[in-house]
Formats: sequence, C-alpha cells, structure tokens
Amino acid sequence: GEDIGRLQWETPRLVFRGASRRLFEGEALQGVRAEGGDLVLAGGERFALGEVQAGRWAQAIANPPGRLDKLGVKAGMRAAILDLDDPDFAAELATRAAVVDELSGLDILVYGADSAQALARLGELVPALADKGALWVVSLKGKLLKVKDVEVMAAAKAHGLVDNKVCSFSAARTALRFTRRKG
Repeated sequence: GEDIGRLQWETPRLVFRGASRRLFEGEALQGVRAEGGDLVLAGGERFALGEVQAGRWAQAIANPPGRLDKLGVKAGMRAAILDLDDPDFAAELATRAAVVDELSGLDILVYGADSAQALARLGELVPALADKGALWVVSLKGKLLKVKDVEVMAAAKAHGLVDNKVCSFSAARTALRFTRRKG
C-alpha cells in the first residue's frame, strides 16, 4: 500500500518517515534511478517526487558530494585548520586549497571546538576571515558530544556571525558554517 511521509537524503542513507520509518543504504541504493517522476530503488521501492526532483535525487545518491564539496572548498582558496587534530582531513584539504599557517584573509577556517573555552575564542577568529570567508566550527557529535549546536550558534551570533549550513564532517564530528552578517 501507499504511505505518505517525508523522504530525507542523509548521506550515505535514505530515510523515509511515514506510518513507519524505513532506512535504505548500501546495496539498497545501488542502481537508484528516476522513472516518470518516481525515485526507484534496487528493491523496487518507489517514491513519487516529481519529474525534476526524482532526477536530482537519483543523481545526488549515485554521486554523493565529497567532504570538500560539502564544505564549499574550491581550488586555490586560502584555508587554515585550527585546533583540529585530523591528519587525513589536512591532507585532503591540501589537495584543493592553499593551506596556510597565517590566520588572515582566509576563505575557509576550519576550527575544532569542543569546550566553552574554545567557543569563547570565536571572536578572535573573525578578523582572520576574508570578507566572504567562512568559519567552519567542527565539534564532536552523538555520544561524544561536548558542546551542543545551539551553544556553538549562540557563541558565533554574539560575534556577528550567522550560521548558514550544517554537514557531517566525519563519523564522530559535525560541522557548522558561519559567515559575517551582511550589512
């Protein structure tokens, strides 16, 4: 039978919340395709999303964006990492951006913050950003959580920053994007 609900793409899984909650990942998403306005999964499950959306979803699921894409890192950007011990990410970032030690004129600053003290430093970091620069605050999530998203947002807002994106950074960490308030 048909079920009305909400479908969400939470890389790497598709979550349906209706009369029942269903999770699709891995093999269930192999060969996902759009067919006449429906998103069709490997097991034959169909989701009526409409012609345009079904195509977009199929494309996004078949080619999920990488971490650097999610963070908005473009070739040649000036980037820095502060208080985040993640050698894999540092190496990944260096493949696309100019990673610098000098905290000024940054297009992207990735800052690890897992304490009230770390959040208190946000004000010092704002001047390091270029006019349209972004500050990504990376924090532990789930059972390892030390600071809540609302605390990060409140601290950033106090320094004239606005949050405009959130993404999963790794299995253990989440990232919130902040930019200067316009005007």
